[in-house]
Amino acid sequence: MTRRSPLPDVNFSDHGDVRYLHLGTPWVQGSMLIDQPYDIHLDYVQRMMAWLLFVPLERVASLQAMQLGLGAGALTKFCWKHVRMKTTAIELNPQVIAACRLWFKLPPDSSRLSVLLGDAAEVVSHGHWRGQIDALQVDLYDHEAAAPVLDSADFYAHCRQLLSEHGIMSVNLFGRSHRYPESLDKIVSAFGAKAVWVFKPTREGNTVVLALRTPVVPQRGALSAQAEAIQARWPLPAARWVRVLKPVA
Repeated sequence: MTRRSPLPDVNFSDHGDVRYLHLGTPWVQGSMLIDQPYDIHLDYVQRMMAWLLFVPLERVASLQAMQLGLGAGALTKFCWKHVRMKTTAIELNPQVIAACRLWFKLPPDSSRLSVLLGDAAEVVSHGHWRGQIDALQVDLYDHEAAAPVLDSADFYAHCRQLLSEHGIMSVNLFGRSHRYPESLDKIVSAFGAKAVWVFKPTREGNTVVLALRTPVVPQRGALSAQAEAIQARWPLPAARWVRVLKPVA
């Protein structure tokens, strides 16, 4: 998903009960359990839902989610189907949107679901969504998956402006260029160290970072209780999250 070179072709592969999305390379850009298309397959994508640890669960269905980067639609489908949130996804490549609808069970747009063709950098810098998003999920990688396509301090500052007062951003940081410490520093500069929480990397090397518009410091016991409640409601391994999530400050 780069703005300066031709957009890559989109294809998929099936391995057993899992379907994978590719952008013209072997790198996996998303996945789906063929028999459970609305569940989340990959560990790091499940962790992108960890903002649920910090919000009252009885209010979740009234909140608004946005995904920057559609991938295989896992987060968009989960927020729409399971959590029943109003959900907007922004995707630069029209082939990705078509592939998600054709191969990955992404439903058509409706009153609760909007999948928009657009540039995430322009969306976050525009005033239209400012202060409206409660859960912002950022997963922006091109066909080489070397580093986030958008990863500047200005970009993360604009993301913060999209969030509601108690909104939360989750970001996937992955890449072969070992830029994670620099990316984390940029997020901290935009949100403040007390507002940022970090997961341990997955075995595949994905590190999910949570950044809260308004810092919250819950007790570990409260986080564990919230995780158990999440796991009881939705197909997410939330109890494991608490063991591998820690505040930056």
